[in-house]
Amino acid sequence: MVTVALNRALIFLGPPGAGKGTQAKQVAKSYGVPHLSTGDMFREAVSRGTELGRRVKPIMERGELVPDDLVMKLVEERLSQPDCAQGFVFDGFPRTLAQAALLDGIFEVRGIGKPLVIDFAVSADKLLRRLTGRWTCSVGGEIYNVYDAPPKVPGVCDVDGGKLVQRADDRPEVVKERLAAYERQTKPLTDYYSRQGVLKTIDAGASVDEVSRALNAVLKGAKS
Repeated sequence: MVTVALNRALIFLGPPGAGKGTQAKQVAKSYGVPHLSTGDMFREAVSRGTELGRRVKPIMERGELVPDDLVMKLVEERLSQPDCAQGFVFDGFPRTLAQAALLDGIFEVRGIGKPLVIDFAVSADKLLRRLTGRWTCSVGGEIYNVYDAPPKVPGVCDVDGGKLVQRADDRPEVVKERLAAYERQTKPLTDYYSRQGVLKTIDAGASVDEVSRALNAVLKGAKS
């Protein structure tokens, strides 16, 4: 149930496996605003076999970043939709300084104020365990971890009985490249947003409930 309007852009930063997606979905549901994940958007395009999907599929399978022209086209279209008028939550976007600058330009043109940026900080060891053990329900999208949060029945979703699958980009060899790409291209965004005075950092190595409490405290503090 939505009790308080968001009325701003939220940006969740952090390496793959930091838990941004889980928290972004919870916050979006609580405030009744869209959860915007470019990864999900592109995976949907791949599954539908669209022209854009065919272009990005081999890039994603190699664990590389999708070129900015394709990403920003998708983002600008999405922000023009009416459901973004009361705020939205970006999950893992922007990923580069160039994208951040382009997004600032879109915000300015559309009259969107400064975002609140949350950095989900977590150690490399925990990230590897989370990512290589992650399996997702092919029906409802629920996420499990074979090490830390396994399903009751191996390979089967507890919620709807759907088959659990591992994303191609969660294979160990791809995970290492994804983390290296994050350090090279995305980590500098923390400095970028810190200079703007809009960055908050939380410990994402804690449990999901603990991270949720820390995040809610930050959001309430930003409203006060």
